[in-house]
Amino acid sequence: MTTEQLVQQIKQKQSFLCIGLDVDLTKIPQHLLELEDPIFEFNKSIIDATHDLCVAYKPNTAFYEAYGIKGWKSLEKTIQYLDEKYPSIFTIADAKRGDIGNTSSMYAKAFLEDLNFDSITVAPYMGKDSVEPFLAFKDKHTILLALTSNEGAYDFQTKDSEGEELYKRVLKTSTTWNNSQQLMYVVGATKAEYFGEIRKIVPDSFLLVPGIGAQGGSLSEVCRYGMNEKVGLLINSSRAIIYASNGVDFAEKARGEALKVQQEMAEIMEVTSL
Repeated sequence: MTTEQLVQQIKQKQSFLCIGLDVDLTKIPQHLLELEDPIFEFNKSIIDATHDLCVAYKPNTAFYEAYGIKGWKSLEKTIQYLDEKYPSIFTIADAKRGDIGNTSSMYAKAFLEDLNFDSITVAPYMGKDSVEPFLAFKDKHTILLALTSNEGAYDFQTKDSEGEELYKRVLKTSTTWNNSQQLMYVVGATKAEYFGEIRKIVPDSFLLVPGIGAQGGSLSEVCRYGMNEKVGLLINSSRAIIYASNGVDFAEKARGEALKVQQEMAEIMEVTSL
């Protein structure tokens, strides 16, 4: 999917919501456990109930890998279902990969070619030769971890490195890599005060923003400092939406929570004339 197609979808739906499909079998409705593939059935119900309110889905691959080959099959079925039923939805493999070049090439092939995700999250610690193999795939996007929402982010990411914070060096350096126009960046909603500085370095890039909802991030604050003329944000919410209910009405309740976020986003877009 091209960036232009993503922007078109955002404008059409008046939404820049990304829903995280982080499926924990201990949290999903118990009646689904009786089915052959409860993970896929849960995802399918959530997707069918919310697809018109969001522009992206983000399965965190750890929640699938934890269940072995069955979990991987559930992930494969989920992405195939999205491709077949809702091909305009942007898909994110939240895999946080990052290794030396030839290994990264295999990771990229697995997620961007075999599973056909539109994008993948990647750790930048090993530098450009670990990231550029992901950027080699046409019309695919690499979402680089820049400033994350977890408490440990302060251990390294905001520490001074040769006169500036490390996350700024990551952002600046990444713009020099081959096909850097295909980069997006993870920036946590709990770090809203940093968005102004980030936009000075990558004014046109999309930012994937976790931390809204269960983690306490403010949508209005993120938008105030992080939006650009194309919106430029994908706001992720996982638990607050997909686990709104653990009863038979789980999909309906998930839709209700997604609708609240979408309506707030539509209001923000109207006020900012986007």
